[in-house]
Amino acid sequence: MEAFYWLLFGGLAAVVTTLELRKTTRDRAATSSAFNSFKNNYILVYSFMMAGDWLQGPYVYYLYTTYGYGKGDIGRLFIAGFGSSMLFGTIVGSMADKQGRKRASVTYCITYILSCITKHSPQFKVLMLGRVLGGIATSLLFSAFESWLVAEHNKRGFEPQWLSITFSKAIFLGNGLVAIVSGLFANLLTDNLGFGPVAPFDAAACFLAIGMAIILSTWTENYGDPSENKDLLTQFKVAASAISSDEKIALLGAIQSLFEGSMYTFVFLWTPALSPNDEDIPHGFIFATFMLSSMLGSSIASRLLARAVPRVESYMQLVFAIAAVTLLLPVSLIAPSTVKGGSISFSGCIQLFGFCTFEACVGIFWPSIMKMRSQYIPEEARSTIMNFFRIPLNIFVCIVLYNVSAFPMTAMFGMCSAFLFLASMLQRKLMKIAEAHKSKSPDWTSMKERDDEAEPLNI
Repeated sequence: MEAFYWLLFGGLAAVVTTLELRKTTRDRAATSSAFNSFKNNYILVYSFMMAGDWLQGPYVYYLYTTYGYGKGDIGRLFIAGFGSSMLFGTIVGSMADKQGRKRASVTYCITYILSCITKHSPQFKVLMLGRVLGGIATSLLFSAFESWLVAEHNKRGFEPQWLSITFSKAIFLGNGLVAIVSGLFANLLTDNLGFGPVAPFDAAACFLAIGMAIILSTWTENYGDPSENKDLLTQFKVAASAISSDEKIALLGAIQSLFEGSMYTFVFLWTPALSPNDEDIPHGFIFATFMLSSMLGSSIASRLLARAVPRVESYMQLVFAIAAVTLLLPVSLIAPSTVKGGSISFSGCIQLFGFCTFEACVGIFWPSIMKMRSQYIPEEARSTIMNFFRIPLNIFVCIVLYNVSAFPMTAMFGMCSAFLFLASMLQRKLMKIAEAHKSKSPDWTSMKERDDEAEPLNI
């Protein structure tokens, strides 16, 4: 079965390479040198930030097991992270809008570095503290950086459609190539060089420190609403009002929560799903394969976003439906056995292929949801609203992890699949509302073009 891992990885690599090399001018937009410099700076920073996150991914669960903790204790540690993100996420998001997104990005680096340091201790309380810090950092990672990018992009007067280029490239590299290299590097540090499962966390802290230095030296500050008369509570009210008064924003938040809730549950479950009978699987190599699948998805997304048709609201319906089908596979394929150990089973290989398809859907999801957020979320409370979206997500994941020992793994995968089907239906509703709103609204761009072409009045 070892050959299967290499065949799957090699096949995915060949497809991704072919897609990238065969991009036509229709798949690429003509941009300015100033934009390219801005884009490359952001992607460099984002790649360092994601390296700090991805290096930890394959070995969080494994590190806790080496400290002697079982599934229940590990579940509680994960709950601490998601609970922390839920409790503090909206606060740090609002602070990012008011105090500055650059400052929030630096805070992410410091907080995550401290979280990495706690991994050296086997004490449960210290590990719990690390998860709390990690939850706060995660909220900043998925709100402050994107908010800074959108605001800075608009402030510099770049074309709105160029945002999709930055989103797609950042996901392709930061959530794809960097993640693959991080997974292989973590595997090298832990297994090949024998530094142990805490080594990837030390490496992550180093990358975060480098990224922080680049932010401090090259980024300018921007804000959502810096007015002095708006306190934290007022910021919350503004965000809540925007969500409740605009059905498109509410639907977008529900779709994001359903998908990401399923995705984070998958992160917790893929290891036991592929080795239900204690099969020996290469965690780092499988993680790298997942990230290569994500690269495939982001490469497909970049082509889709470069075209006017199909619209992002349209094709994401199919993406969510495919993702739902892939997470149904473990429901029928996971089977306990009296034979323990050995290599991955045939049903495990089928599941792994399905999981790779799910990760390709994740790769399409990220730049696509970023595109929709840039269209629908108001700038003055962008970080706050984005962290509001994470509240139901974190509640869902906390409930799942708290009951991880009470429900069979197949039931949890089935629930995630149901949520993804629901996300597909809500996406369809969002598309219909957006189309109806567009048909009622005047086309300001074409009106402006007609005004510019009109002859001036001689008065």
